Amino acid sequence: MLPTFLADDRIELAAACDPRRAAREQFARDFQAPVFEDIDALAAQSGLDALYIASPHQFHAAHTRVAAAHGKHVLVEKPMAITLPECDDMVRACATAGVHLIVGHCHSFDTPYLLARKLIDAGGLGRVRMIQALNYTDFLYRPRRPEELQTEAGGGVVFSQAAHQVDVVRLLAGSRATRVRAVMGRWDPARPTEGAYTALLWFEDGAFASLAYSGYGRFDSDEWCGWTGEMGNPKDPQAYGQARRRLASVASAEDEARLKAEGTYGGPAWKPPAPGTAAPAHQHFGPVIVSCEHGDLRPLPDALCIYGNNRRERIELPAPAVPRFEVIDELVDAVLHGAKPLHDGPWARATLEICLALLTSAQEGRDVELRHQVALRE
Repeated sequence: MLPTFLADDRIELAAACDPRRAAREQFARDFQAPVFEDIDALAAQSGLDALYIASPHQFHAAHTRVAAAHGKHVLVEKPMAITLPECDDMVRACATAGVHLIVGHCHSFDTPYLLARKLIDAGGLGRVRMIQALNYTDFLYRPRRPEELQTEAGGGVVFSQAAHQVDVVRLLAGSRATRVRAVMGRWDPARPTEGAYTALLWFEDGAFASLAYSGYGRFDSDEWCGWTGEMGNPKDPQAYGQARRRLASVASAEDEARLKAEGTYGGPAWKPPAPGTAAPAHQHFGPVIVSCEHGDLRPLPDALCIYGNNRRERIELPAPAVPRFEVIDELVDAVLHGAKPLHDGPWARATLEICLALLTSAQEGRDVELRHQVALRE
């Protein structure tokens, strides 16, 4: 989110907290603003409107409660938390404090999907009947901390990646999800967590969706998106296998965690975003096709393709001046104008319920009924 915060003049980075000294020192140099080692001290600062919580998954609930207790609005990274009771606590804490809770960035913020939803709402294509969504990446072979390879701690592709894909599909479907059936892949003993899944998701209006994801770093589905990467930048096909090659030089879990830390904010390998260099296309989460009663939609990083009965149309999308500006739109509308955010606590809790149901369905070999879902406009 740093490139977003730097490029969007609606945002001022006024303070930060991080347990890593290098990150605190980097922030103090970059922004001449106070830094703290713990979130309680940060949240107690006056003059802050909202806290952006980008800590590891297992800390989201506790950090949200601290922010709310100090009257700060909350923008928390996905997944919202790793259990439903934690989600309930977060919703309750923010409601009691009278502050907004927004969960993102999820890729359902991305302009291509929001535009597709707008066209569906216009009614000319009829109701959504089927959605196909897939993504093949090298997610599992990027440097990880030990808990990121432990499912019970929120690791693996379900919590980090299905949270994106499920959110996109729910946005496009519009209706409440009702049940899910899934199978999981754990194919590398050295990375002992889920690296792939396939799932069927049903909705109460009769629509259904097929979701597939692989993070095993072989086929790259960005090939089917014109070699535009997830963040909207051009991708080099010749970099094939880069993540696996880099990881092959790591001798231990400690070395891998150190490698990851070196590339994060303030680390010796961290590179600051170049000013004024926005991505030439929008962000995305792999190929998606939405089948409606009277046509199909295909959101792309730079366009929205519409396939009708007799003609095909391509709506070009201008490049974003600010990456992920859609997140700031929603935050500003909520904090300054009192608008109800789309990606609020109940919405994100429903996405987490589906992620947890994917795991349960795969473990128990059965359909899982969903009980905490919300529709798009609720």
